[in-house]
Amino acid sequence: MFGFECCCSDKDGELYNLLLPEEPKPFFLPSPLPQWPQGQGFATGRINLGELEVAMVKDFEVISTYTPKKSKTGVTFYKPVSIPDGFVTFGHYGQLTNQQLRGYVLVAQAALNTETESPPLKLPLGYKLIWSSTNVYVWQPVQPDGYRALGFVVTVDETEPDVEQVRCVRDDLTENCQVDDVILSTSSFRVWNTKACKTGMFCKGVTVGTFFCSKDSVSSDKLDICCLRNVKPDLEAMPNLEQIDALIDHYGPTVYFHPDEVYLPSSVPWFFKNGALLFRKGNSDGRPIDSSGSILPQGGKNDGEFWMDLPEDDNDDTLVKHGNLDSAELYVHVKPALGGTFTDIVMWIFCPFNGSITFTVELLNLNIEMDRVGEHVGDWEHFTLRISNYNGELWSVYFSEHSGGEWVDASNIEFIDGNKPIVYSSKHGHASFPNAGTYIQGSSKFGIGVKNDVDKSDRFIDASKRYQIIAAEYLNGVVAEPDWLQYMREWGPTVLYDGRSELEKIISHLPFLIRLTVETLIDLFPVELYGEEGPTGPKEKDNWYGDERC
Repeated sequence: MFGFECCCSDKDGELYNLLLPEEPKPFFLPSPLPQWPQGQGFATGRINLGELEVAMVKDFEVISTYTPKKSKTGVTFYKPVSIPDGFVTFGHYGQLTNQQLRGYVLVAQAALNTETESPPLKLPLGYKLIWSSTNVYVWQPVQPDGYRALGFVVTVDETEPDVEQVRCVRDDLTENCQVDDVILSTSSFRVWNTKACKTGMFCKGVTVGTFFCSKDSVSSDKLDICCLRNVKPDLEAMPNLEQIDALIDHYGPTVYFHPDEVYLPSSVPWFFKNGALLFRKGNSDGRPIDSSGSILPQGGKNDGEFWMDLPEDDNDDTLVKHGNLDSAELYVHVKPALGGTFTDIVMWIFCPFNGSITFTVELLNLNIEMDRVGEHVGDWEHFTLRISNYNGELWSVYFSEHSGGEWVDASNIEFIDGNKPIVYSSKHGHASFPNAGTYIQGSSKFGIGVKNDVDKSDRFIDASKRYQIIAAEYLNGVVAEPDWLQYMREWGPTVLYDGRSELEKIISHLPFLIRLTVETLIDLFPVELYGEEGPTGPKEKDNWYGDERC
């Protein structure tokens, strides 16, 4: 079915394109999902949150589309269909019009054997019209006392929706949510995705998949709608050890290193066995480290008392810096996400050495390899697979990029060998990226900043075959954590260099207008320019217990 476009004006006088809805084109992974090993509540299609049982619905039919005249794209609103018997909805779904249909909403029913004075679900008292234009009317459910709404309802005319369309949820079964990515922003109407205000391994907020909209900008974390809360103490939908292995076998990425990479990864035991030394403050002599890291101080915090360094012999130093790809493996941390409705498989990679950075000004075709800036011993990088516990589907991948990173939906991932994503590791810095090419850290708009080159080569790691599960706290002792994981101090010495001074020397030779731009952008460059403390291991990173940093 083809769309038909005409030009109209909304009630605020803003022109928009009225595009008759097309049938949604959903995204599918390249290969069908396998039959996952049985056990617990993983991939059963339904998850018990305590007083509510929820299911994920990904089948939709188009309600209406709104595209402002001055915008290249708009928002399409969808109604969930194929809802399991006995389940009810919380609201409709919305996304960008020019993208493949890629989303979900949760539906729910009261869980068995949960009798309370106040039912977990109630009908709304009615609806409040939030915004309207020709062919698009957005309604917010009016919540009864002690209950909260979780989404909005969209109609094509001004007839108020039936109260039977959605349900509100008892307040103690909900969590506050906040706006996330902007779906649409115009002078008269804004639409956002939402997420729980608190996210991380121990947080209980469950994203429902509905949207938030407003005529105004939103500054408060507490919105008029909310998300669900998992009040069940045991996370029964999380995968067991056999299921984790099956997930990694099916989704384990191939990690490609740049053709010119000289600082390759290694296993942690290889790094120890080939001469890495442990130093203590006030003692000039380093101690050799056994292959398991049992001599390393355990627990505590990074107090600056201990650090590791390369072997003192120059030949051994060079050998260790270049790593050992044959020994390298991915170190896996498995943890709950979104209140235990998703699983994060965090894959850590260790490189004995991080090389210097390259500064670029693309307009002048200028690439300057800095002398020592960015170099340090003991580089830990990671990427994360986020998997739905409803059916075991890969939903998105987080690519860690130096001091930040980004979540990339599975629909925008490059795959190899079925459903295995490709991860590109940047030359010298080992940051991860979803596609080959050059990424600028600083200003990609002006092409000025630190250059990250990524490409395929014959040097890669198949993470589905070469991995070690090092932690999965929710399995309560099933996974034995290695000794070296409990080392909370620095994996390399503190490095001092003045990258800003080096940059200022370079800037002084640039054309005047370019020089002004670089000086304005210099604070956006990574902290590696200014010297850095020795890097810490995975368990000292914020994302070990918290969510990824974007």
